[in-house]
Amino acid sequence: MKMSDMIADFIAEMLTDGGGVAELQRRQVADRFSCVPSQVNYVIETRFTPENGYLVESRRGGGGYIRIIRLMDDKQRTLVEAARGIGGRLTQNNAAKLTRALVSADLLTAREGNLLLSACSDGALAEVPTEYRDTIRASVFRCAVLGIAT
Repeated sequence: MKMSDMIADFIAEMLTDGGGVAELQRRQVADRFSCVPSQVNYVIETRFTPENGYLVESRRGGGGYIRIIRLMDDKQRTLVEAARGIGGRLTQNNAAKLTRALVSADLLTAREGNLLLSACSDGALAEVPTEYRDTIRASVFRCAVLGIAT
């Protein structure tokens, strides 16, 4: 295992133990892994980015620290990606397939899946003209999944 991977795993464990927040000092982590502090910086700058669901705060100086906050866990990130992947139209059949897949992957509870299926059903959209239903359904589905994720 590479040094960068070991440092990243250590920080990830700190995040898990800290309920999504890890506070560390570069020098202490570097000493623990017998590396230079810049290698710790490299891991933080490349692995714990906003794009990967993290916020990093730092304070320099003698009592300086780095605080890493997990914004989204893997489940949230996957749901957000699934919501973003929904196109401009979604049939009732495809909404059902996608919902079953999300429930099977334990990304949604059975109750959330049933509510989502109900909200996206043709019955729920009965007042909407047929030609607009798939567009409205895609929007409802996307917003609901994003709401569950956040």
